[in-house]
Amino acid sequence: MASDATGEATAAEVPPADVIGIAAPRRRFAVALTPARRRILLALVLLAAALFPIVHDNDADIDAVANALSYAILALGLNIVVGFAGLLDLGYAAFFAIGAYTYGVLSSFQLEPLWSSFWEPFAWLGLVARMAQSGGPDVVHFTLSFWLALPLSAAVAAGFGVLFGAPTLRLKGDYLAIVTLGFGEIVPIIVRNWSSLTNGAMGLNGVAAPRIFGYSFGINAEPFYYVGLAMIAFLIFVSFRLRDSRVGRAWMAIREDEIAAGAMGVDLVRFKLLAFAIGAGFAGMTGTFFVAKLQTATPEMFGFPVSVMILVMVVLGGMGSVLGVVVGAIFLQLLQSWFLEDLSGWIHSFGRLVGSDALQRVDLVQAIELIFGIILVVMMLFRREGLIPANRRTAALTLQEQHAEVRRGAAIDLRGFGQERTDVPALEVRGVTVRFGGLTALQAIDLSVPAGGVVAVIGPNGSGKSTLFNAITGLVHADSGSIRLYGEEILGLPPHKVLVRGAARTFQNIRLFPELTVLENVLVGQHARLQTGALGAVLTLPRTRAEEHAAREWAMQIVSIFGNRLTPRLNQRVNALSYANRRRVEIARALASRPKVLLLDEPTAGMNPAETIELASQIKQLHTLGLTIVLIEHKLDVVTQLAETVIVLDHGEKLAEGRPEEVRQNEQVLTAYLGRSAGAGSAGLVE
Repeated sequence: MASDATGEATAAEVPPADVIGIAAPRRRFAVALTPARRRILLALVLLAAALFPIVHDNDADIDAVANALSYAILALGLNIVVGFAGLLDLGYAAFFAIGAYTYGVLSSFQLEPLWSSFWEPFAWLGLVARMAQSGGPDVVHFTLSFWLALPLSAAVAAGFGVLFGAPTLRLKGDYLAIVTLGFGEIVPIIVRNWSSLTNGAMGLNGVAAPRIFGYSFGINAEPFYYVGLAMIAFLIFVSFRLRDSRVGRAWMAIREDEIAAGAMGVDLVRFKLLAFAIGAGFAGMTGTFFVAKLQTATPEMFGFPVSVMILVMVVLGGMGSVLGVVVGAIFLQLLQSWFLEDLSGWIHSFGRLVGSDALQRVDLVQAIELIFGIILVVMMLFRREGLIPANRRTAALTLQEQHAEVRRGAAIDLRGFGQERTDVPALEVRGVTVRFGGLTALQAIDLSVPAGGVVAVIGPNGSGKSTLFNAITGLVHADSGSIRLYGEEILGLPPHKVLVRGAARTFQNIRLFPELTVLENVLVGQHARLQTGALGAVLTLPRTRAEEHAAREWAMQIVSIFGNRLTPRLNQRVNALSYANRRRVEIARALASRPKVLLLDEPTAGMNPAETIELASQIKQLHTLGLTIVLIEHKLDVVTQLAETVIVLDHGEKLAEGRPEEVRQNEQVLTAYLGRSAGAGSAGLVE
């Protein structure tokens, strides 16, 4: 990074994102699995999998692997819900059942309504057939194609996912887990009791086998194996595309910190529903594949143990790891169908050899749930990240990098912090009152911030400063008053909509996404300014690639403000950074949203004097761009250097307002802070 005459790097000289973010020469991963190497490895694995039925001509073993592939697809779907979005779903098998019965009912002889002219268009499409009955009227036989049923069952299951998730995904943690557990129990009960549709506990029979070009799969395992292999290859591709996109970053932000995600523009309910729907779609598609392979379906196939087994597969492989959950699912399924049966046989042989009846009665397959539980406990104790962790570890900075001369970028070349109308205040708060039960946290607060101005809010601890920020950004509900951003009312809007309007913030207690890298955190800050959805992420059209490239370029420009404090650490997870650097990342993330008003809640808290001066200088640079800034601060030198106006709060009420030097001499302010009169001195005020 080049520097100007003062020794500070300019933003214009910072290399572009595709150079620094991807090809930083000094960064080394513990496991150097680049995207190109990953593709080569996947291609080799798929080639070996494609050759498996040819080199191992055993139908039973091929069938077992095909079953394992179906569970791997289920694990991929649950990984989106649990691993990406952090939503604990204990009823995932319900969507598996919905997909299975969608195809099962529409391809068997379970439903046979009377034939009428209504069915003729469907017959022409090949979805139904007219079937004659001896001694009775003709009836309808449903003949839905397996290939049409795959996307249809995915859509039906996704629809049920949205229908179920809409009223429940506002819940968190244990409450959400309990509700999903109930849903997972309700669906098998409905299936068991709705005998006219599902044939109840006796199960569907006569489910049609898939056909292609006149060839029927029948009960041959090999064609099902190749269909399962194609499905899992496609869904691995989809999972990677989603994970590495704007959508995936939003999910992972929700997983890490819902409050911070909302404040950065992520619509929590919408993206939780999206994760739930896509995960349900994976399960619905797998249900169709599974029931077509078995050609029958019973309620017992979709009970709670199945949901638990899939969850264990995700945990074993590594939550959030696409390849990990596939490996974990295949391993556990083959453990159940191959290894435990073989091991039970060996134990029986040994029992006969030594004359032990107890050993001859051992059946490890029947103890599979106990074994899964033991595996889950062991993984939680000794390897929580799973067999293949989702996050790769980066090497620590070299000694030279750690002790390099501090070089900071200049903000003067940044573009994107536009002002709107200057004839109205950038931020105007009028009569805002916030109560928590019987406690009044804010009482009729008035605040006006001119466009391009800097206003500091100070006051003793507990005076309501952070509550004011929370009310402005929609994190707490204001009982009365008005909050306008460039003349537009924002009071009552949820946090993500406040961010869209142009108000970004940091937090008193740092709220970052700890398992994401510095670059990913800053990219999340741009979420509301990007447009890519789930379909666009999967297709990755030129428009999507251009948007992502521009987002990374902007992220690099923002990070360049902090120079080599952050640039060498782009690919490090933020939980490995120092406290001061985490503060810098949080500010960079807020700036990445291109705010019109930036709210900084104690930005220099916890920093030493040198770091405080450095950050204050960088904030002042942002102000020169015309960015409107409101900050909460306890350090007098920072307030004096930056603020044009200071507002003092005490016990939720505005105590004083004026220029820094005026407020510093105000007797009421001194009394509130120090419990003494102005004559006693003011040296300790807000130091």
